[in-house]
Amino acid sequence: MQKSVMSQVQTGRLYAKQWPMRKELAPLFIEFKVIKATDLAITVMPILAMLTLFFQLNYLGPDFLPQAIASALFFISLPLQGLLWLGKRAQTPLEPAMQKWYHELYTKMVANGYQAQLSEKKPRYLELACLLKDMFDKMDKAFTKEQF
Repeated sequence: MQKSVMSQVQTGRLYAKQWPMRKELAPLFIEFKVIKATDLAITVMPILAMLTLFFQLNYLGPDFLPQAIASALFFISLPLQGLLWLGKRAQTPLEPAMQKWYHELYTKMVANGYQAQLSEKKPRYLELACLLKDMFDKMDKAFTKEQF
């Protein structure tokens, strides 16, 4: 079932907040880079869009208004593209090898005192993000070092 664009953007923001931004995960998952780039784009791109609009209208004149608006809209759309990608990734089911790793990690965490229910039989990347966040927040450093 297709989700609306706004709900996918909201899911992307939730996923970006849930994903643990740890150096240990950076070589394993692309999320680290995408979340960093999206956060930077959310900060910088509106300013860049306004500067582009201002300078094109100031130096080229009102005849170039359509081009100025188009380039400003392009800069504004870049953070949305990152959030849309994150929203789609959050809803993507894990591959079989990743599912196996997810279940092994959950089993090891339960054996070490973790108390939460396994969410689904077919976990998605959002559930993986929640499990990894819990692992880094609730488990001791020796356990996390052992995993990575």
